Amino acid sequence: MKINIQLAGTLCATSILGFSCINPPAGQTKKPNVIFFIADDMSKDMFNFLDEGKDSNLTPNIDKLASEGTLLMGQHVVSPVCTPSRFNCLTGTYASRATNQIFLTKMEKSDGQTVVEWNSFITASNVTIGNLLQEAGYSTGFVGKNHAIEVPDVYVPDDFFGNPEDPEIKSNLQANAERFRKVFAERGFNYAERIYDDNPIYIGLKALSSHNLDWITEGGLEFIEQNKENPFFLYFATTTPHGPYEIERSWGGDRRITSLGIMDEPVSVLSSKEEIEDRLKKAGFDYKNSQLASKGNVLWLDDALGALINKLKEIGEYENTIIFFFNDQGQSAKGTVYQGGTYNPSLVWKFGGFEVGSKTNELISNVDFAPTILDLLDIETEYNDFDGKSFAQILEGNQSPIHSSLYFELGYARGVRKGNMKYMAIRYPEYVRNYTLEERAEILKKFNEHQLIQDKKVHHTDPSLPYSHLQIIPGGGDAEQVSISKYACYYDADQLYDLSLDPNEQNNLFYNPEYAEVALEMKAELKKYLVDLPGNFADLKEDE
Repeated sequence: MKINIQLAGTLCATSILGFSCINPPAGQTKKPNVIFFIADDMSKDMFNFLDEGKDSNLTPNIDKLASEGTLLMGQHVVSPVCTPSRFNCLTGTYASRATNQIFLTKMEKSDGQTVVEWNSFITASNVTIGNLLQEAGYSTGFVGKNHAIEVPDVYVPDDFFGNPEDPEIKSNLQANAERFRKVFAERGFNYAERIYDDNPIYIGLKALSSHNLDWITEGGLEFIEQNKENPFFLYFATTTPHGPYEIERSWGGDRRITSLGIMDEPVSVLSSKEEIEDRLKKAGFDYKNSQLASKGNVLWLDDALGALINKLKEIGEYENTIIFFFNDQGQSAKGTVYQGGTYNPSLVWKFGGFEVGSKTNELISNVDFAPTILDLLDIETEYNDFDGKSFAQILEGNQSPIHSSLYFELGYARGVRKGNMKYMAIRYPEYVRNYTLEERAEILKKFNEHQLIQDKKVHHTDPSLPYSHLQIIPGGGDAEQVSISKYACYYDADQLYDLSLDPNEQNNLFYNPEYAEVALEMKAELKKYLVDLPGNFADLKEDE
């Protein structure tokens, strides 16, 4: 692959394996830095700048960015679970374009239908924002939760209750760090440290199933310090406030525990347990309140953002850095393409603000982040395989829409939003429709056994229950349980909603004769996206 990138008058002839640039003229201003801060599973009540959480969180740093930057109130995500959402952000493309073997095997089993779950991983066939920025002369760093870049042979212990101090386990865990560095370097990140390849519980040991945001933050601070002389891009991914939610496994836990084992000494770059507890109490949050764990995790997360900001000020780069603050998906309907999963406001900040002002309601997708970052940095590239579009013009005050519609994909559901109309289609491949009751019972049994091992709730024991939109598990999997009961027409194969009249998507208009023309129009709009994407999707995209 050959890419030409123009960086402020400097021509860089590049390939994914290397690049060479003519140095910029002496005295040329250093290009802006970018921090892409991505939180994990924040719900709307955790944001003071949203009505659902107004003045109910202790988050001074997020609040400051929100008051000085631009709120992206029309922001949506394509695929509302963590892996494909991160794929979208890092590549600027839809996750159904994944080419990793697990994804392709699932596609083959599903008679050519793509199934977007926690299976769409970035491989050598994908160009990331890290590749493009690195090739334009940027130092690029990645810290925290991965769950998007495929790293072969990551060691996961077999015994969930094993001892992380066992010499063999300890050695194998620590060897993961080098695996991460090697693969992340190939995917465009010259610094990859403090990596959680998945959520803490999936490290494979109960003893390590805890968050350590101090450890992640220390890595981010180290990257900034090491690269302060160059323009830099830092992808900073927290594991919080996603579970585990218990205080003793999150902000009140042992800060020696990491994804690579237990350190000799704890990391302490953020507020201690006692300090978080004291600050929450002083802010009026009852220590015994059931919400304290999440309140503490959000404050801990906000402290991480504050530490990065303070570091920028310390090195004189605060006024030369653009900060994106993004949450991986909407939480009120996670695991679906209903608005509660796809609608996900975020914010972008720079010193002095953007021309557009404090907020924009224009429709924006998370596949738009990568091309927008390049645009904001004045980096021109011949690479044009993005599914997303730059919304830099919106930030600059041009309110012309960049999208006439938005596309969504997850599991066995596809959707499209155009104006205030939303259409969804749920289709299962033939092998799923033909499962016997005995086969369904075995699937449910294995899933429930896995839930119990991880101290999670068993939701259903009836194998005759219908599947969810996301997983082939009778009654649905763990991630989507919060969503299923909220929607009156959840199991309808075709669904049409007028969001202006029915924002909670309870009244399916697809079969209403008054909306027959709109239904056809929205179905046709979805087909336009599917035509350009890999795989088929039942009657909406037949085998070619």
